[in-house]
This record gives sequence, structure tokens and C-alpha cells, in this order.
Amino acid sequence: MRLRGLMRKEIRHVLRDPSAILIAFLMPIVLLLTNGFGISLDASEMKLAVVIAAPEETAHGVLQALDASPYLAVQRALSTHDGEQAMIAGRARGMLVVRDDFSQRLSRVTRWPAAAQLVVNATDPNTARVLEAYVSGALQVWLAGQLTEKRASPNGLVDLQYRDWFNPELRSADFIVPGIIAMVMTMAGTLLTASGVSREWEQGTMESMLASPARMVELILARLLTNFGLGIGSMLLSVLIATLVFDVPFRGGFLVLAAAVSLFLMFALGLGLFISTLSRNQFVAGQLSFLTTMMPAMMLSGMLFDISAMPHWLQVVTYFVPARYLVSILQTLFLAGDVWAVILPNLAGLAIAAVVTLSATVLVTRRRLD
Repeated sequence: MRLRGLMRKEIRHVLRDPSAILIAFLMPIVLLLTNGFGISLDASEMKLAVVIAAPEETAHGVLQALDASPYLAVQRALSTHDGEQAMIAGRARGMLVVRDDFSQRLSRVTRWPAAAQLVVNATDPNTARVLEAYVSGALQVWLAGQLTEKRASPNGLVDLQYRDWFNPELRSADFIVPGIIAMVMTMAGTLLTASGVSREWEQGTMESMLASPARMVELILARLLTNFGLGIGSMLLSVLIATLVFDVPFRGGFLVLAAAVSLFLMFALGLGLFISTLSRNQFVAGQLSFLTTMMPAMMLSGMLFDISAMPHWLQVVTYFVPARYLVSILQTLFLAGDVWAVILPNLAGLAIAAVVTLSATVLVTRRRLD
């Protein structure tokens, strides 16, 4: 009965407190929309300056092939100097130079290579590699068409057919948005508890709660269960936005999603209570929540950066970031389905994180004011 009474008190407190509603339901909308639309790994409309000294027929064919690519925005340059100036001024990401003997060498492709030079702004290495791949692919398509027209079949020509699994459209949103949901769960779960409890310490209402007959475990459970319900609502809203607004497919089971999010919320809520118990100050609790959840979730969870590409010592550190396990589960559920070889080990990681955090919270939470 005491637990039910405490939960009624917490629910009424949430209904009177707009900050909890904002954290649970407004923050997911803002984070998903701003990051989902703002963060994109898709390279499109990459500006390319083209300098062609070859005959007009060849120049027209090359330009037409490059223009056909949806990822390239081609602009003709009269000379290499103009192309270099365009790159220096930032009007182009790269410059393709086709020499005047390109057509002549192309007609004797079995003996002489038809050379062209691609100069790329490599300040962003990833974008530079993507641009190189796009230009190379467009030229290969054009060359295959030329060979077909001339019925040529040079030695070494390989017909490579691509098939992309799990994300056939190669949309970065399908990869990033599930990771953003993990970030939302991290922030919502931790902030809901940290800000609420620390505010009660500041306002003095926690003293009244400690003076009541309610046991400390009941006080903790009432807060956790109430915020757990808000966290589940935040998750449902995030999944709806992901599937309806960003058109991200969901191929897994909803029960698996609920289990993963529930374990992660137990960790996040426990961490928020742990932080608020130590700090007892809203500002400090907010800063600690950001540093211990938001930053690791963005940088070390695999949401944006491939963990396997990190240094070995940093890969070891990521195992201590619970968001890593949730991101892996969400990306698998959304894009691949119920792949148990991936889901079960990550569920175990979330369970361990939840047990450790809740145990630490119980240990540091005492029925005293000092």
C-alpha cells in the first residue's frame, strides 16, 4: 500500500512538473528530427570540375556519364588552372582531367591505358574516398557502354554485380536513426531521475519523504517505476518517428525491443538516481548526466563511428559503455531482424550494466540527510 501511495505521489508530481514531460516526450522529437535530418553520411551532389582536352565526342560522352550519377554535380572547367581555383575556393570537391590523347589510347585499350587524372580535396578523407569511388564507377559504366558499342572485349574485363544486404538503398538514416533512439533513451532515462530527485533534495521535499514510514527501497522503486513508464512512452514515440518520418524499416520482434529497452532503462534510471544521490544539485546532476551518458553514447557506442576502426585500447573501453549494446541491438532489429547471435550477447551486457548500476545506487542511498 505504501508503494502504491508513493507511485500516486510520483505520478501527480510528474503531471504538475512540465520538465519531466518535456524530457520524456519533447526531447525525443527534437533529438530525432535534428540529428536524423542533420547527421547524414550520404554523399550527394558532390561538385566535380571536369577538364577535357579530348575530342568533343569523347568529352560529351564522359560528361553525360558523370551527369547521370545522382551523386555528382559536374561543372566544366576550361583549364586545369580554372579547376584548381575552383577547388581552392571550395566550389568543387575534385577535378577530373581527361588528356587530349584519351580517345586515341582508348581505341587501343588492349595495348595502351586510357589515362585520366582525378584530383580530390582530401581534407575529409572519407569524402575523398567516396568521391573517388563515384567518379571511377561512372567512368567504368561509360567505358562498358563504349566497349559494347564497339563490340570490344578486352582481356581482364570483369562484370562485377553488387548486392547490398540489410540496407539496399545505402541510406545513412537507416543506420543512424536507431542509434539516435539509443541516445534518446540514455538522456531521457538518466535526466528524468537525476533532475527530479536532485530537485527534491534542493526543495527539501526529500526530507519529508525520509521522515515518512516508507522504506528506502520503496522510495527508490516508486521513482524508478514511474520514470520507467515515461521512458517506455519515450521509446514508443521514438520508434514511431523512426518508422513514419524517416521510413526506417523495423524487421525485428517488438518483444525483443521491449526487453532491450527495459534493461537499458533500468541502467539509465539507476545511473540517474546514483548521480542525484551524490550531487543533490540540479545543475551538477545535469552536467554529470550529460558527461556520463550523452558523450559516450555519441562517440563510443557505434552510432556514428565504426568500433572496429578504433584503436584497440579504445575498443576495450567501449565495452564499459552500455549504449554500445543497445545501439547494436537496435540496428540489428531495425535492419536485419531477430539475429540472436547478435542480440543475446548484447542483452547480457545490458543486464550486467543494469545490475551493477542498481546495486551501486542501493549502496550509496542511505536514509539520512548528510
